[in-house]
Amino acid sequence: MIDLHLDDLRGAFGFGVAGNFAGHLEQAGEAVDFERVTAAPDAPKGIFPWFAPGSDTFLGTFPLSTDRLHEPVSADWAMNLQIEPEVGALCRVTYDEAGQVTGLTPYAAGAFNDCSIRRPGAKKISHKKNWGPCSKGVAARLFPVTDLEPGGGLRTLRIASFLRRDGVAHEYGVDSPAAGYSYAGGLLLDWIVDRLHHQHGSDDTPLEFVGELLRDAGCPETVLIGVGATRYTDFGEQHYLRPGDQSVVVVYDETVTAPAAMRAAVEAGREGELAGASVLCQMVEAGAPV
Repeated sequence: MIDLHLDDLRGAFGFGVAGNFAGHLEQAGEAVDFERVTAAPDAPKGIFPWFAPGSDTFLGTFPLSTDRLHEPVSADWAMNLQIEPEVGALCRVTYDEAGQVTGLTPYAAGAFNDCSIRRPGAKKISHKKNWGPCSKGVAARLFPVTDLEPGGGLRTLRIASFLRRDGVAHEYGVDSPAAGYSYAGGLLLDWIVDRLHHQHGSDDTPLEFVGELLRDAGCPETVLIGVGATRYTDFGEQHYLRPGDQSVVVVYDETVTAPAAMRAAVEAGREGELAGASVLCQMVEAGAPV
């Protein structure tokens, strides 16, 4: 396993993949946002930024934490905050002389929480993603990988998530094989490079010109990509986070720990002892107004 130090990511660009697990956008109530986005039937809908180092906008605030989530506060609308359990992939980036991305090389992957506000009227996906410090989560230990192929780096990994409330752990996301992503491996990485070149966004879609933001950030050598969130359980679809809860995301090797053993460990509050697992446990705390 690779031990991650958050300070090492302060210069890394962060973005996510929208619609890479069948059914998630519909459950999150966001499918309608993409009605004007053209995509192949099985393809993700696009990419979105959640951290752009050096930006003078809200995207310039470093949002990652390994142990806390700050609930945003607003007098205007309810803070409907949900865990988004996914594989987070650290990649090295190569550029051409014009600052265009030419390649992405994965070197680590593990538990990532692309925590999101179900914010009514938000014009862009990013407006639901970074509301300040501790609004995202990444595990402190990741798996070393050399690819994100369904038959390679993702082959034996699974993604699970839980909301622990009043000492009881409720399954929040459907325990899913990481190899079940719609796009993975070279297909995913090539598609992302294409989107960095050609996704410009527009006023009538929730997408933005992420490639331009990446160049404006000084062409960082590293990116952290949220590969996509799994479907919710009935409980996860119907329950939002509140202060005092714990969000638990586990990316685990099913050849080392069986799903039943993983669930038993989380239910006992012993997820930190799991072998062959990248574990992200965040305490939800009241945060600052947005």
